[in-house]
Amino acid sequence: MAQLALLRHGQSEWNLEDRFTGWWDVDLTPLGETEARSAGRLLKTTEIPFSRAYSSVQKRAIRTLWLALEEMDQVWLPVIKDYRLNERHYGALTGLNKAETASKHGTDQVKVWRRSFDVPPPELHDGSDYDLRSDRRYSDVQVPRTESLKTTLERVLPYWTEEIAPRLKRGENIMIAAHGNSLRAIVKHLFGVSDAEITEVEIPTGNPLLVDLSPELEVRSARYLDAARSKPLPRA
Repeated sequence: MAQLALLRHGQSEWNLEDRFTGWWDVDLTPLGETEARSAGRLLKTTEIPFSRAYSSVQKRAIRTLWLALEEMDQVWLPVIKDYRLNERHYGALTGLNKAETASKHGTDQVKVWRRSFDVPPPELHDGSDYDLRSDRRYSDVQVPRTESLKTTLERVLPYWTEEIAPRLKRGENIMIAAHGNSLRAIVKHLFGVSDAEITEVEIPTGNPLLVDLSPELEVRSARYLDAARSKPLPRA
């Protein structure tokens, strides 16, 4: 049996400002740092011997992982960063305030962009301040112009299948510090959540979801470590 800890990054600067973030690289707020450290203390109490950790290449996830590992006194763990664990790309919505966008385009339209499974926001246009195609992190990557949850899942799952799942099947205990939508993709896969239901699954910031897996990677049990801030778990 292997154990998997899924950790959404702590509050980011643009979470606080209620802006669409996606692939744009913003830092944690002081509250986000506190949430990351709290997550590390919670994980330490489990006494799980983690083998390695994964994160996206975005600083809010990376720093969440660093702070958690520091609290766990396991900063020596091997860490692998990969863009395929990045947040969903919000296209032309990147940087916009969510309430102002709803006022401009209508609440129903913004809800479709945010919550539908397969309808992406409008594409990011050439010359945008948020164009990351020249960012060195993505020198060998075709940076998307927008993503739906469906295309995010299509990016995340091959990495899960090729890199992470084989290690879990060998009995390694794994941590993943990532984002609401990239973690939602993993949860959808593990718990067998439908396309319609996954859009309503909320993953709280800084609250580790601990999943016990069989050798076949079937979910045996799952729980949020901070029970006071837990969200309803999907049905496996």
